[in-house]
Amino acid sequence: MFAKGTLGFRRRFSIPEVEAHCDGPCGVYDPASARIAAEAVLSLTRKLKELDHPERGSKEAHDGFLNTAARYIAVKEEQAEIAKREILVLWTDYFGREHLEEHPGLHDLVWRAAKLCSACKHEVSVARCEDLLAAVKEIHEIFWRTKNRDVPWILAAG
Repeated sequence: MFAKGTLGFRRRFSIPEVEAHCDGPCGVYDPASARIAAEAVLSLTRKLKELDHPERGSKEAHDGFLNTAARYIAVKEEQAEIAKREILVLWTDYFGREHLEEHPGLHDLVWRAAKLCSACKHEVSVARCEDLLAAVKEIHEIFWRTKNRDVPWILAAG
Protein backbone atom coordinates (compact mmCIF):
# COMPACT_ATOMS: atom_id res chain seq x y z
CA MET A 1 0.00 0.00 0.00
CA PHE A 2 2.83 2.40 0.82
CA ALA A 3 6.11 2.96 -0.97
CA LYS A 4 9.20 1.54 0.70
CA GLY A 5 10.07 3.70 3.69
CA THR A 6 6.78 5.57 3.64
CA LEU A 7 5.32 3.79 6.68
CA GLY A 8 8.25 4.89 8.89
CA PHE A 9 7.89 8.44 7.61
CA ARG A 10 4.17 8.39 8.45
CA ARG A 11 4.80 7.10 11.97
CA ARG A 12 7.50 9.68 12.58
CA PHE A 13 5.33 12.60 11.55
CA SER A 14 1.89 11.28 12.59
CA ILE A 15 0.36 11.64 9.13
CA PRO A 16 -3.18 10.26 9.10
CA GLU A 17 -4.19 7.82 6.38
CA VAL A 18 -6.93 9.12 4.11
CA GLU A 19 -8.81 7.52 1.25
CA ALA A 20 -10.62 8.91 -1.76
CA HIS A 21 -12.70 7.30 -4.47
CA CYS A 22 -10.58 8.88 -7.20
CA ASP A 23 -7.24 10.55 -7.81
CA GLY A 24 -8.67 13.85 -6.59
CA PRO A 25 -11.29 13.67 -3.84
CA CYS A 26 -13.42 16.43 -5.41
CA GLY A 27 -16.43 14.27 -6.23
CA VAL A 28 -17.17 16.40 -9.29
CA TYR A 29 -17.93 14.38 -12.40
CA ASP A 30 -19.68 15.42 -15.57
CA PRO A 31 -19.56 13.91 -19.05
CA ALA A 32 -19.70 17.43 -20.54
CA SER A 33 -15.90 17.51 -20.90
CA ALA A 34 -16.00 14.37 -23.04
CA ARG A 35 -18.81 15.85 -25.13
CA ILE A 36 -16.96 19.08 -25.78
CA ALA A 37 -13.81 17.21 -26.78
CA ALA A 38 -15.77 14.81 -29.03
CA GLU A 39 -17.51 17.78 -30.67
CA ALA A 40 -14.12 19.36 -31.35
CA VAL A 41 -12.88 16.12 -32.93
CA LEU A 42 -15.91 16.07 -35.23
CA SER A 43 -15.55 19.75 -36.12
CA LEU A 44 -11.84 19.45 -36.94
CA THR A 45 -12.40 16.29 -38.96
CA ARG A 46 -15.02 18.11 -41.02
CA LYS A 47 -12.61 21.02 -41.51
CA LEU A 48 -9.89 18.61 -42.66
CA LYS A 49 -12.25 17.00 -45.15
CA GLU A 50 -13.24 20.43 -46.50
CA LEU A 51 -9.67 21.70 -46.78
CA ASP A 52 -8.78 22.19 -50.44
CA HIS A 53 -5.31 21.28 -51.57
CA PRO A 54 -3.85 24.18 -53.54
CA GLU A 55 -2.99 23.88 -57.18
CA ARG A 56 0.59 23.08 -58.08
CA GLY A 57 3.05 25.87 -58.49
CA SER A 58 2.42 28.02 -55.45
CA LYS A 59 4.82 27.09 -52.67
CA GLU A 60 3.25 29.70 -50.39
CA ALA A 61 -0.24 28.24 -50.88
CA HIS A 62 1.14 24.71 -50.38
CA ASP A 63 2.92 25.76 -47.17
CA GLY A 64 -0.27 27.40 -45.92
CA PHE A 65 -2.24 24.24 -46.68
CA LEU A 66 0.28 22.07 -44.80
CA ASN A 67 0.30 24.44 -41.85
CA THR A 68 -3.49 24.53 -41.60
CA ALA A 69 -3.80 20.75 -42.00
CA ALA A 70 -1.11 20.16 -39.37
CA ARG A 71 -2.86 22.47 -36.91
CA TYR A 72 -6.24 20.79 -37.48
CA ILE A 73 -4.68 17.36 -37.04
CA ALA A 74 -2.78 18.34 -33.89
CA VAL A 75 -5.89 19.72 -32.21
CA LYS A 76 -8.02 16.77 -33.40
CA GLU A 77 -5.50 14.37 -31.84
CA GLU A 78 -5.36 16.33 -28.62
CA GLN A 79 -9.14 16.54 -28.30
CA ALA A 80 -9.57 12.81 -29.04
CA GLU A 81 -7.13 12.06 -26.24
CA ILE A 82 -8.99 14.41 -23.89
CA ALA A 83 -12.29 12.71 -24.75
CA LYS A 84 -10.75 9.31 -24.04
CA ARG A 85 -9.30 10.47 -20.73
CA GLU A 86 -12.62 12.00 -19.64
CA ILE A 87 -14.52 8.84 -20.57
CA LEU A 88 -12.04 6.66 -18.71
CA VAL A 89 -12.15 8.90 -15.63
CA LEU A 90 -15.92 8.40 -15.50
CA TRP A 91 -15.40 4.67 -15.98
CA THR A 92 -12.68 4.19 -13.39
CA ASP A 93 -13.60 6.79 -10.80
CA TYR A 94 -17.36 7.29 -10.98
CA PHE A 95 -19.19 4.29 -12.36
CA GLY A 96 -19.43 1.41 -9.93
CA ARG A 97 -20.75 -2.15 -9.78
CA GLU A 98 -24.26 -0.90 -9.03
CA HIS A 99 -24.24 1.09 -12.27
CA LEU A 100 -23.19 -1.99 -14.24
CA GLU A 101 -26.08 -3.90 -12.71
CA GLU A 102 -28.54 -1.16 -13.66
CA HIS A 103 -27.01 -0.66 -17.13
CA PRO A 104 -25.61 -4.01 -18.34
CA GLY A 105 -24.31 -2.55 -21.61
CA LEU A 106 -22.23 0.13 -19.86
CA HIS A 107 -18.93 -1.77 -19.97
CA ASP A 108 -19.21 -2.35 -23.72
CA LEU A 109 -20.33 1.24 -24.30
CA VAL A 110 -17.32 2.72 -22.49
CA TRP A 111 -14.96 0.27 -24.22
CA ARG A 112 -16.44 1.18 -27.62
CA ALA A 113 -16.26 4.92 -26.88
CA ALA A 114 -12.59 4.70 -25.88
CA LYS A 115 -11.83 2.70 -29.03
CA LEU A 116 -13.65 5.31 -31.10
CA CYS A 117 -11.42 8.01 -29.63
CA SER A 118 -8.44 6.07 -30.95
CA ALA A 119 -10.12 5.50 -34.33
CA CYS A 120 -10.77 9.23 -34.65
CA LYS A 121 -7.06 9.83 -34.21
CA HIS A 122 -6.06 7.16 -36.72
CA GLU A 123 -8.56 8.16 -39.41
CA VAL A 124 -10.13 11.20 -40.98
CA SER A 125 -13.68 9.86 -40.86
CA VAL A 126 -16.70 12.00 -40.12
CA ALA A 127 -18.73 8.81 -39.59
CA ARG A 128 -16.35 7.61 -36.83
CA CYS A 129 -16.52 11.02 -35.16
CA GLU A 130 -20.32 10.95 -35.27
CA ASP A 131 -20.21 7.45 -33.74
CA LEU A 132 -17.98 8.81 -30.97
CA LEU A 133 -20.36 11.67 -30.27
CA ALA A 134 -23.30 9.22 -30.19
CA ALA A 135 -21.43 7.00 -27.71
CA VAL A 136 -20.65 10.00 -25.50
CA LYS A 137 -24.34 10.91 -25.64
CA GLU A 138 -25.25 7.43 -24.37
CA ILE A 139 -22.71 7.80 -21.55
CA HIS A 140 -24.19 11.22 -20.75
CA GLU A 141 -27.69 9.76 -20.52
CA ILE A 142 -26.63 6.85 -18.30
CA PHE A 143 -24.49 9.11 -16.10
CA TRP A 144 -27.34 11.49 -15.36
CA ARG A 145 -29.79 8.62 -14.83
CA THR A 146 -27.48 7.33 -12.08
CA LYS A 147 -27.90 10.69 -10.38
CA ASN A 148 -31.69 10.74 -10.93
CA ARG A 149 -31.38 13.95 -12.92
CA ASP A 150 -32.70 14.92 -16.32
CA VAL A 151 -29.90 16.91 -17.92
CA PRO A 152 -30.50 17.69 -21.59
CA TRP A 153 -27.95 16.82 -24.26
CA ILE A 154 -26.98 20.15 -25.79
CA LEU A 155 -24.26 20.49 -28.37
CA ALA A 156 -22.04 23.55 -28.14
CA ALA A 157 -21.54 23.63 -31.91
CA GLY A 158 -25.27 23.62 -32.51
